[in-house]
Amino acid sequence: MVPYLLMALSWAAFYTIHSALAASKLKRILKAKWPNFYKNYRLLYSLLSLVLFFLLLVQASLLPPLLLFPPIQILSHLGYLVATLGVIVLLRSIREISVRKFLIESEPKTNDLIIQGIYSKVRHPLYLGLLLIFGGYFMVSGTLGAGIHLACLMVYLPFGIYFEEQNLLEFFGDAYREYQRKVPAFFPRLFK
Repeated sequence: MVPYLLMALSWAAFYTIHSALAASKLKRILKAKWPNFYKNYRLLYSLLSLVLFFLLLVQASLLPPLLLFPPIQILSHLGYLVATLGVIVLLRSIREISVRKFLIESEPKTNDLIIQGIYSKVRHPLYLGLLLIFGGYFMVSGTLGAGIHLACLMVYLPFGIYFEEQNLLEFFGDAYREYQRKVPAFFPRLFK
């Protein structure tokens, strides 16, 4: 059980570091005290996130497979469908974003609020895509490790969304408030 506890703690550390480094207060301090460093902050933050995520994947691959439930064919098929939908949601959301701006630019411009495409249906399609992928993976594998990945993501999402929205409200103000009013955070409305 120790490797699984370490996996959960690793996810907690990853999400904590991710949120702390994305905090607008930290960005303001860096911009004021070290403006030259701040110019490359987003790139360094993105690279650190990628490295930490890769290390999590390596750690996950070393977990002994402990089944929580035996393979069920219909659940496996459904899991593949859910995970595929998650990949589609991720790709559609990434298509709307300038990868250069997302990975490199420390501050968005006032006209960078994306509200078209999949962002017209949900405010956080990247998170939704990840949840679908992790959920589908758990349905296919049925392992404790996959369950830990999914549970940690589900615990983090309310916090991650809250902090991200605080940053967006601070930067975009009333435009983001209006967007919040019109578009659900996570699950698209099926009926208007």
